[in-house]
Amino acid sequence: MEAFRLGTTLRFASRGKRLLTSQSASTPPLQCTPVAMVGMARGAHTQTVYENMVYISNDKVKLKADPKTMKLNEKIDKPLCIIMNWMMAKPNHVKKYAQLYLDHDFDVLSVTCTPWQLMWPAKGTQVLTEKLLRFMEVNSQNPLTVHGFSVGAYVWAELLVHAVNDKKRFQPVLDRVACQVFDSGADIHEIPVGFPSAVFPRNKFLQELFRTYIKTHMKVFHNVATKHYMKATDVFHHTPCRAPGLFLVSKTDLVGAEKRSRSVHDSWVRSGIKCNFKCWDKSPHVLHYIHHPQEYKQALYSHMKECGLLKDKS
Repeated sequence: MEAFRLGTTLRFASRGKRLLTSQSASTPPLQCTPVAMVGMARGAHTQTVYENMVYISNDKVKLKADPKTMKLNEKIDKPLCIIMNWMMAKPNHVKKYAQLYLDHDFDVLSVTCTPWQLMWPAKGTQVLTEKLLRFMEVNSQNPLTVHGFSVGAYVWAELLVHAVNDKKRFQPVLDRVACQVFDSGADIHEIPVGFPSAVFPRNKFLQELFRTYIKTHMKVFHNVATKHYMKATDVFHHTPCRAPGLFLVSKTDLVGAEKRSRSVHDSWVRSGIKCNFKCWDKSPHVLHYIHHPQEYKQALYSHMKECGLLKDKS
């Protein structure tokens, strides 16, 4: 099964190269099926509103986004948390984080990036984030919270690149974001470390094989992949989104390295953004809540209160 997965991933890479060199600008990009869906506890309503975007709510309202405008068919006047998922996120893990917000009457939009989209950002993550930014622009949920995990921090950074390229249009959208949370955030430096482990979590041989390929991919396809990772990383460090940030990390996490999040934290603080930083001595990548549930909730809800998003209930 894992050998098949490696073959499929590498075929996607090869296919991506052909797409980038042969597709005209008017040709629609390859549509990828989400790698993870969100299963929720009884009472929550879960539905796909667009490719790789799952809407989760306590209200049973049928929603669909117009594929051209990204506008929902119903007006929703509730706060919204946008969860930027980690690679190959498991549904039973994602639902735990969504529930943190549903418990406070937020709706949740779960956004998933596939391996193919990460490897070919011009036709992958950038297309996904352009749609997400439009979704944020045309729909009425307010205020907005962003909760990113691992590579989800990079995907959010690609959205910021879109916003910077048209600040007059999109800065008001970013100004509706009242709270930012990044758990085990990973950037360009961690892609060769974390990507193979996410795709092949139990096979060290295939991890190393795929890691070698990823390093080669980033060298050979600098102009169609790596330069986009670098640009997004730079914009993330100098974010146009001014909402207070919370960073959740661990000293033992090699993928979402503490020093990377600390560097972003320090850059944001220097620019005047209020930030909180929580670092555990020992905790696995994107599993801090699972291993430290009470401390995690306390850090999250305290930050949200500081952002004016929660009442005394916590």
